[in-house]
Amino acid sequence: MIKKFATALVLAIGLTACGSDVQAPEPAAQPSSDPGVGHVHGLGVDPATGKTYVAGHFGLFTLENKKLVRVGDRDADHMGFTVAGPKTFYASGHPAEADIAAGRPPHLGLIRSSDSGLTWEQVALAGKADFHALQVVGTTVYGYDSQTGQIWRGKGADLKPAARLDLLDLAAGADAPERLYATTPDGVKVSGDAGKSFEALKGAPLLSFLDVAGKDHLVGVAPDGQVHTSTDGGSTWRPGGRLPMQAVAFTAVSADRLLAAAMDGTVYESTNAGKGFSTVYQP
Repeated sequence: MIKKFATALVLAIGLTACGSDVQAPEPAAQPSSDPGVGHVHGLGVDPATGKTYVAGHFGLFTLENKKLVRVGDRDADHMGFTVAGPKTFYASGHPAEADIAAGRPPHLGLIRSSDSGLTWEQVALAGKADFHALQVVGTTVYGYDSQTGQIWRGKGADLKPAARLDLLDLAAGADAPERLYATTPDGVKVSGDAGKSFEALKGAPLLSFLDVAGKDHLVGVAPDGQVHTSTDGGSTWRPGGRLPMQAVAFTAVSADRLLAAAMDGTVYESTNAGKGFSTVYQP
């Protein structure tokens, strides 16, 4: 089944993604031979160093003095990206165009780095899965394969299929690792059995992205850029500040520190739980 969420994403959430049937234009090419980040697909902070990482269409970058510095020499398309712990990143997506032209399978499956993105190792589903959403809780990995709508879960290479669902983002927390949230065109849904089944999270606003920022503490952003928070596991919500644009990537580093990216590659940061945002990178 080709990802039917591509259409729902455009209609209900208003975002486009590389690798789907609908392509948005890349930002203008940079004057150097380096293609730059392209679309931003993921954001995170390495707790080992405090550095901010930006994963995009043309590789992984770290943010230094409001500039993006490429990590390593890879320019793979990191459609999925998450920081799992100190120096430990997980990603997915597509190899560089040159690698595909040389015969490499077009999907990375699940890959992992233990040196802050300098080198990567294959973990699971090489050549088969294209995870557009990744969530790591302890030793458990959740991934959403955009090609099939299949959620996978497991530890390391031992990934098993769970539910099929149209979604954009996955969220889970260490206090309840089997409680998995998903943002969908029909609203936020929640699973109490590690992704085997889902039900609607009643009363939740329509969200593009969602993170668990602590016990029962949820932080999400709506398609219009409005930040919403819940401190009771999603039973009640309150609006916060608003991003100046629609987010194409979002992560809650903590309950107070939020990162978001726009379609043009601009990266924003809030240090006051979403009440206000500042620009930390402008292409």
